[in-house]
Amino acid sequence: MAMIYKDFFSGWRDWLTLCKPRVVMLMLLTALVGMCLASAQGVPLAVLVYGNLGIGLVASGAAVFNHIADQYIDRLMQRTRHRPVATGRISVRQSLLFALVLSVSGVMLLWWRINSLTAILTFLSLIGYAVCYTLWLKHATPQNIVIGGIAGAAPPLLGWTAVTGHIQPEALLLVLIIFVWTPPHFWALAIHREKDYANAGIPMLPNTHGADFTRLNILLYTILLSAVTLLPYAVGMSGLLYLAGSIPMSILFLVHACRLFAGGDNRQALKTFHYSIIWLGIIFLLLLFDHYIAWGVGS
Repeated sequence: MAMIYKDFFSGWRDWLTLCKPRVVMLMLLTALVGMCLASAQGVPLAVLVYGNLGIGLVASGAAVFNHIADQYIDRLMQRTRHRPVATGRISVRQSLLFALVLSVSGVMLLWWRINSLTAILTFLSLIGYAVCYTLWLKHATPQNIVIGGIAGAAPPLLGWTAVTGHIQPEALLLVLIIFVWTPPHFWALAIHREKDYANAGIPMLPNTHGADFTRLNILLYTILLSAVTLLPYAVGMSGLLYLAGSIPMSILFLVHACRLFAGGDNRQALKTFHYSIIWLGIIFLLLLFDHYIAWGVGS
């Protein structure tokens, strides 16, 4: 009985791993903030539940497609060689069916219970990540993360359109924050895993232009990100609570980037990568808290 339970739990964890739950949860946080900032009256419960569920299902489906497409690369990389599809614990056929069920059900749920615009944009973000980025850009150019980053930056826009049914400049500003955040986030990991990407033949910036050039780009993008992060306050989207919290968060991000630029080793690259995740989560939580606490729902 203990062995059966162990096998079931292990198998369940493999299916969950395919969905990249930590990545999806961060995406759903940004989608939730998009929903909340889009409304001065509060988000209807149905939109909150069905919108996040639909977006989460499609994001999970995109993650499974990524496992399938990258199975051969994953086997060559230390960080990913134990993934379920790469090791054969879950077959390609099973994974493909799982990805299709997740993606189709997510898009249909959004179309049925939210609105057609959100369903279409979510589907396009799926194609952008699973096809344009994973199958093409990732192997075609060291700017893969920059160009393909727009697909990963879409969730706050999806949350916004789920509430309003329209694309508005404020929603695109939230997208811009994630879009500019993506290169320093992934390039820090690419420095830390430079040999892995080289073994897999993926043209990440450290492999094509060297670690020093990548460190410079991380620093420049982090400076740009610090400026972009001020825009919600500058355009009146957020107030002093957001400003007071975002400035020290961005300063600390710059400290990490400067240390890395000054000759930081792989440990500093990994620290920068981990901090970038914390940074994004806190920035969007600050936007959320500022909206409801400092300005008030109806302000």
